[in-house]
Amino acid sequence: MTKLAIDGGTPVVRVADHVRWPVLGAEERDAVLGVLDRGVLSGHFAPEVRGLEREWAAYLGSKHCIATNSGTAALHIALTAAGIGPGDHVIVPAFTFVATGLAVLHAGAVPIFVDIEPHTWGLDPKLVEKAITPQTKAVMPVHMHGTPCDIDALVELCKRRGITLIEDAAQAHGSTHHGRKVGTLGAIGCFSVQSSKSMPAGEGGLVVTDSPELFTKANRARMFGEDIRAEDESTYRIERALDGTRAYDSLGMGWMYRMTELTAAIGRAQLRKLDMFNAVAQRNAHALSARLAKLPGVSPPLVREGDTSCFHKYRVRLDARARGVEAPAARVRDAVIAALVAEGVEAQMWQSKPVPAQGLFRHRAGFGGKSFPWDAAPPVDYDLAQYPESIALLESSLVLFSHTCPIAAQSQELTLAYADAFERVWECLPDVLARSK
Repeated sequence: MTKLAIDGGTPVVRVADHVRWPVLGAEERDAVLGVLDRGVLSGHFAPEVRGLEREWAAYLGSKHCIATNSGTAALHIALTAAGIGPGDHVIVPAFTFVATGLAVLHAGAVPIFVDIEPHTWGLDPKLVEKAITPQTKAVMPVHMHGTPCDIDALVELCKRRGITLIEDAAQAHGSTHHGRKVGTLGAIGCFSVQSSKSMPAGEGGLVVTDSPELFTKANRARMFGEDIRAEDESTYRIERALDGTRAYDSLGMGWMYRMTELTAAIGRAQLRKLDMFNAVAQRNAHALSARLAKLPGVSPPLVREGDTSCFHKYRVRLDARARGVEAPAARVRDAVIAALVAEGVEAQMWQSKPVPAQGLFRHRAGFGGKSFPWDAAPPVDYDLAQYPESIALLESSLVLFSHTCPIAAQSQELTLAYADAFERVWECLPDVLARSK
């Protein structure tokens, strides 16, 4: 066996072979220059924003789309449209990005964290059923890392219990469940177009729904509580983009969550490349998984039959005991990451604790440093013993590739070099652990 890079050997992977994300070219440059030439930078009827809304809705097969200035804002107005507010509970996964829980707090409601199922790392439907209370008004599953969660069971549960299902598809652009794009399976779906996502546009979000009522309420919440009607678009004039027939009548709570024209222009250019990048990610993920699955104790990501993943992140789970090594899971994880990085691999953790273990939820310092919204609802318990699967996953897994160099942008040759590096490190696991001391 060739000497490991951490012991002075030659790294397997050439760092210079990585492609950085986002991949921007002439299409994005022309789109941005077109906005500048036009001289219209913003507006709810501005051409790039409306173009992106129409194109994203068509791509997903959804009736309505609203562009926002962030994925968190998208989640917030989706919750608002569903009537979520103080005193309400919203069930979210313990393993997710903090924005999922924060959006619930923004709505004045309380997040109820539920553990994940161990296969695709989404909400466990059986635990969701047990967590429902009279205060539960919504369930917000997350398609983690682009892989669809057990969405059919959650849709059936929410329908049976009369609860709104809001999909957090921030990492799942173009992923499918039995031929349908995720984000269209619940009452409302939310996406992010932040720079690290599979459809990067800088900072922004997208809300989709088939419900005219939810669309109207979410659209109102996006812009100061004003009722911006679709028929008002007929009066929009590009040469008078800052003027119009706006009534300036706020009908309810609202925020300023509009997307800018520059963001929308880049988003439209990236949308035209999304399927291509997803195909590259799937090709690379399948090739890498075929190699890693042969290693004892190494579990590549699982995608259920009938589903597809955009592989926004490629997470690998480790079980050193299957390799004949006894050591704490977190120590194995850290030692393997260090050895892989030395080999030139982009390897990282992406979060070290479940969301309910983060300081905000441990201390419950809400608005103004006070205990709202928790004090407006029945008491909730964030005892970490409730989330064994989330904790075990984070302790025993790592992410290959990174935000800067994601799997969707890399060559197949580089991906196979990752497999070579992983095989080398895993074969030498006892030495890797000894070296980590």
